[in-house]
Amino acid sequence: MNKEELATILIAVEAIALRTGRFILEQRQAVSADMIETKSLNSLVSYVDKEAEKMIIHALKDLVPGAGFIAEEGTVTKRGAQYNWIIDPLDGTTNFLYDVPVFAVSIALASADAIEVGVVYECGRDELFSAYRGGGAYLNGKMISVAKQNTVKESLLATGFPYYDFERMQSFNTLLAKLYPNSRGLRRMGSAATDLAYVACGRFNAYFEYGLSPWDVAAGILLVQEAGGKVSDFKGGDNYLFSAEIIASSSKIYDEFLALLQEHLPSKA
Repeated sequence: MNKEELATILIAVEAIALRTGRFILEQRQAVSADMIETKSLNSLVSYVDKEAEKMIIHALKDLVPGAGFIAEEGTVTKRGAQYNWIIDPLDGTTNFLYDVPVFAVSIALASADAIEVGVVYECGRDELFSAYRGGGAYLNGKMISVAKQNTVKESLLATGFPYYDFERMQSFNTLLAKLYPNSRGLRRMGSAATDLAYVACGRFNAYFEYGLSPWDVAAGILLVQEAGGKVSDFKGGDNYLFSAEIIASSSKIYDEFLALLQEHLPSKA
């Protein structure tokens, strides 16, 4: 697709993300315990996740002919030969259920070669992050870029605590212990899509996490890349979408941060 086609698609996806986010916010006080399911250890889902995913898929199904879907709640399982929509209808479900206002809608269009379109709507702050490949990254219509600090020591970092893969906890905690006195601090938001969007707009200098799925990160990856940042797996390679490991940072601290990560939390992929 050319840039004009991608720009047109992005406008439609932005509108879909906003509608879905408004539905999620409307349902915020209506969720009760009997509407919550446990997918796996510490992984919760509500009827809101499923209904939001259905809304998104219905709105997207004719936007790119032949495109398939990779969606968290599995309401559709059709894969496309050339393009696939990668969807997390509610990233930060536990936050949503506990009324912690950090949760997001994440929608990406991926080709075999790259992520073409990415939209993250952070519902709590009414912030729409969006990008298409080669077109820059935007927050509520204004161009954004990654942070400018030159060292990890000057940086505010983000991560996600493991919630099912606990075999690497000792290595993970060793890395955190190294970072506590050698950074501006660490944050754990509970939404990978939000973390990546915050790297893209310069609020965080770097973000890393393991145990992730493609729908957690797909849209945010493009945001960081189009905002001038770097994204890789823990090996420094490009298997960041499906390896369940990701590092995203400003270009200025990427090499230093990757070296710290590889020293204390080596790749398992």
